[in-house]
Amino acid sequence: MGLFDNLKNNLKNEVNKAVQNATNKTENIVFSKLPDTLEEFKALPQAAMSTPFDTAAMTVLALCFYPKDKDLSLTMLDFLRGPRPMSGIDKSNIADRFRSKDYVPRSYFKGATPQNDYTPSEPYTITVSENQYSYEVDGMAKLFIPSGGADSPRPIQLRKAKDGKWYLWEQLLLADIRQPESSNPWA
Repeated sequence: MGLFDNLKNNLKNEVNKAVQNATNKTENIVFSKLPDTLEEFKALPQAAMSTPFDTAAMTVLALCFYPKDKDLSLTMLDFLRGPRPMSGIDKSNIADRFRSKDYVPRSYFKGATPQNDYTPSEPYTITVSENQYSYEVDGMAKLFIPSGGADSPRPIQLRKAKDGKWYLWEQLLLADIRQPESSNPWA
């Protein structure tokens, strides 16, 4: 075993220890009241987008508006995307995911389950977590939000811009989940 092999093994052991000792942060983002307008949405403290956790939770809020007011929801999402507005394909993909599944975004709030037709508990709380791989790419964060209708948390990716804000880069929050019991003929 040569000198460089020892250095390589020592470095590998140190990295493994650091990964094992790393604590994966989880934040509960709490909203006492849900916004009704774009102005109220932008006035929320989380709209400062100073952390990727805040931007992730704001994304859930924006998606919740889609069934009621598609244009408002898309405007909110564009706000969260910052200097990279949605393309026609992005908008089409969102529209496709919402066909007869308007309950999916509500499933990310604490207390929302198929049994209660995804009715969230109050105060409205969204749990956002990181793992040891969340910051593998410099300036990017891949976080995870659990859904009351899915077995595993859904990923959302955010990107930090020059202005220090974390913007929405990609969300996979509209993936299929269990139907609410009221609309499930098998429940």
